[in-house]
Amino acid sequence: MNSETITMAHGSGGLASQNLLRELILPNFSNPALDELNDGAILNVKSKIAVSTDSFIIRPIFFPGGNIGKLSICGTVNDLAVSGAIPKYLTASVILEEGFPIDDLKTIVASMSKVAREVGIQIVTGDTKVVERGSADGIFINTTGIGEVIDGVNLSPRNVQAGMKILVSGFLGDHSAAILSSRHGLETNLESDCAPLSKLTQEMLATEKNIAAMRDITRGGLAEVLNEIATESNVGILIDEEKIPIRDEVRGVCEILGFDPLNLANEGKLIAFVPSESAEKILDTMRKNPFGKNACEIGEVVTNSRGRVGMKTSIGSIRVVDFPPGELVPRIC
Repeated sequence: MNSETITMAHGSGGLASQNLLRELILPNFSNPALDELNDGAILNVKSKIAVSTDSFIIRPIFFPGGNIGKLSICGTVNDLAVSGAIPKYLTASVILEEGFPIDDLKTIVASMSKVAREVGIQIVTGDTKVVERGSADGIFINTTGIGEVIDGVNLSPRNVQAGMKILVSGFLGDHSAAILSSRHGLETNLESDCAPLSKLTQEMLATEKNIAAMRDITRGGLAEVLNEIATESNVGILIDEEKIPIRDEVRGVCEILGFDPLNLANEGKLIAFVPSESAEKILDTMRKNPFGKNACEIGEVVTNSRGRVGMKTSIGSIRVVDFPPGELVPRIC
């Protein structure tokens, strides 16, 4: 490509648009459905499907452990994965600001391609728009995913019952803490946990199909997800503060900036509600996967305090864990 930055011509549908598509996009995402270059992809889906869509507006777009491209694939793949589906197809729409560096776009697209190949998902159609300088913040990405639901799997909050154990796949808060450290110039070794969880969820469901529900722990953090499940399933939830895996550096960032680590977003962690008799077997499976090696049990579903979440503190008292109060960390994903 001759240009070093995105120009309005790249969004015009003319020669510059074709060059962007054929020289940068297609070489990274090439597959039979996309290479047809139709207005819509023709897909071969023969079973029950799951569909999820998400938009990504993170700042900064490059952060420790990833970038907006990697995030856009992982985010939608994980939504499909915790729905009990095997990710198959993805659409990608990109809004670019005039003046955005072509080299940055190449890095972002290469990251998207790398994660898609690792997962085994095909990016089959998409769109690119360019807006005037100052009308956006560099780049925004929307992805929509389609997955085939694993036969015999039914993940839903309605399945959550008293006595079930609550598992998380690893350390919480890394993504938000890494982004916050970058924004505020804090010197830490933290990296985003941004990762695709589809292989992990497939292994868990192969071990135990009767997992009641799974969620990826994104905006609003652990507190948000637990309260959603408690409300939707009309159960009580009790977690143990001493069992919740949070790095000391994440706690340090929270103390400096005044955040509760339970409210911090993650982009590579999940929570699962599982039958108590299967909990250890599922944990063993999770710990064999690189994205679940620090998996642990953090609590259980209880019969009292329906619709509420409590946490047993280190001093033995019970603290109410409520929904986070609004958008604590904007532009986090």
